[in-house]
Amino acid sequence: MNTITMKLQADHLIEEALREDISSEDVTTNSVMKEAVQGEVNLICKQDGIIAGLEVFKRVFELLDANTKIEFYKKDGDAVKSGELLGVVTGDIRVLLSGERVALNYLQRMSGIATYTNSVAKLLAGTKTKLLDTRKTTPNMRIFEKYAVRVGGGYNHRYNLSDGVLLKDNHIGAAGSVTKAIQMAKDYAPFVRKIEVEVENLDMVKEAVEAGADIIMLDNMSYDEMKEALLIIDGHAETECSGNVTKENIEKLTGRWCGLYFQWSTDPFCTDS
Repeated sequence: MNTITMKLQADHLIEEALREDISSEDVTTNSVMKEAVQGEVNLICKQDGIIAGLEVFKRVFELLDANTKIEFYKKDGDAVKSGELLGVVTGDIRVLLSGERVALNYLQRMSGIATYTNSVAKLLAGTKTKLLDTRKTTPNMRIFEKYAVRVGGGYNHRYNLSDGVLLKDNHIGAAGSVTKAIQMAKDYAPFVRKIEVEVENLDMVKEAVEAGADIIMLDNMSYDEMKEALLIIDGHAETECSGNVTKENIEKLTGRWCGLYFQWSTDPFCTDS
C-alpha cells in the first residue's frame, strides 16, 4: 500500500480504530507511565504463514507519535516462521503500549487472509485460473483485506459498487430479463466499464452470450453444468465461477477446466461466495 493510498484511504480508518480502543484515555498505561520514556519492543512471529500489513502496523504507531521508529526484517508477502523476529519498534513507551493491540489486530487479520489465500492460490499454480475476492469484507476493513488478498497471491474483483457493473438475480428480476438488464447497463454505464452478469442455469448462459455480456459468472452450478456452460460461452466472454468452490475441490475443478476465475470471500474462514 503506497503512502498516498495510506494517507487518503487508510489513515482515517486506523484513527477510528484507535479511538474505539481509547475513548478518553489509556487509563492503564497512564497509571504506570507518568511521562515520556523511550523504550523498545520486538515484533515476534507466533505462527508460520505469509506476513501482510506491516506498513499498517507501522502506521498505527506513527499516527500516535510521528517520532516512533520501526525497523522491519521482513516485507509483506514473505513467508515467516514461528519465533522469527520480524521487526523492532522504538519510541515513547506510552505510545507502544497504547497502540499495540490495534497494530496487532490489523497485522494478524491481514496476515491470516494472506496466508489462507496463498494456500489456495498455490493450488492454481500452472493453470490459467485466477483466484478472486469479493465485496464480502468486514465493514471498514475492505482496503486492508483486499490488499491482503493480493499479498497472498489472489486477485481483486471490484472494490465497490462504483467499480463496475455486476448484474445479479435481483437486478435481472428488476429489469425483466438477462437481455434487458445487459442492454440497460450498456446504455447507462460508461463504455470503458465491462458488463458482468451472474447466471444460474444454461438458459441464462445462452441469453447472456447472445446479449453480449463481457463477463459471465456461473453461480452455484454443478460440475456438469459448468462444463456445458463453457462450451456455450466458447470464448465469447470471460468466465467466473462462484459458489460450490472450496479449498478441497478447487484442484478438481481446475483439472477439468482452464481459464475460469474462481471468486472467493476475503474472509479466510468463509469459502462460500
